[in-house]
Amino acid sequence: MQASSHPFAELSPARVVDAVESLGFWLPGEPFALNSYENRVFLVHDEERRRWVVKFYRPGRWSDAEIREEHAFLQELVASDVAVAAPWQDVGGESLHYAEGFRLALFPHLPGQAPELENPAHLFALGELIGAVHAVGASGRFRERGSLDLVPMARQASEAVLQSPWLDRHQRRAYARISEALLNALEPHAWADERAIRVHGDCHLGNMLGRDEAFALVDFDDCLMAPAVQDLWMLLTAEHDAEWQMQLSEVVEGYEQHRDFDRSELALIEPLRTLRLMRHSAWLVARWDDPAFPPAFPWLADSGYWDGHIRLLEQQRQVLLRAPRWLA
Repeated sequence: MQASSHPFAELSPARVVDAVESLGFWLPGEPFALNSYENRVFLVHDEERRRWVVKFYRPGRWSDAEIREEHAFLQELVASDVAVAAPWQDVGGESLHYAEGFRLALFPHLPGQAPELENPAHLFALGELIGAVHAVGASGRFRERGSLDLVPMARQASEAVLQSPWLDRHQRRAYARISEALLNALEPHAWADERAIRVHGDCHLGNMLGRDEAFALVDFDDCLMAPAVQDLWMLLTAEHDAEWQMQLSEVVEGYEQHRDFDRSELALIEPLRTLRLMRHSAWLVARWDDPAFPPAFPWLADSGYWDGHIRLLEQQRQVLLRAPRWLA
């Protein structure tokens, strides 16, 4: 009963069509829901057979000014011939629209598949793409969007989990202990503000699409100020050192087609991984009232998930205590 009161529960296919058609389009077919949880995202095509991705922003997450700053960054990137999709603008130059009680934006659909992180050519191409984004990102600063702030964000995530009803007494005590230890371990890795540039913020495989070594970067919903390595570290997935070094070499070589990469930022990889692990569970807890979350993540309510998560955080604490693998 509570889940049905969430605003997204009211976003039926008919409402999606009405919202898009209120902007002057005609949609001859039904919207196709794409895999997105933070926002609601649909693939549609218009009467001219153009394909669009329509994003309905999660109510209350971003201010209008923050969304418009995301859009302005995308326009800036497109003007510099970077492979991203900038939002459609109406005759008044507006890219953020309002309909059916939601805020929405339309993006041209960019087809393609996720890259292969074992493929050196793909890694080079991804590094080159991110380097091009960062060359533009380093030329200005976000004023409305926030900054990636390592320790405060980790503490906020810890507090969200501890205040949730999912942990039993034993798990709550264990989580409080390990999260406090992680906060202490992260403290020495905090960076100065001048190190941060405008970045995509969430460079996982689902946000990189293309074919034949030509990729585009999509979904700048999490763009913010952060060190450059925030957009690179998730490309380095190999478990064996030789393969990891190959990935790093290809990514950095591609990246440096556009700007230099400061190797000292490699020391931030494990702290950033720690932050992502902590924030992911906090995100699930915070979004549980969204009707899409319980069926998609049913294991959140399983005690075994939290036991495993606590063990994973303990393993990550041990990693933080060791010298980085590339320096060992």
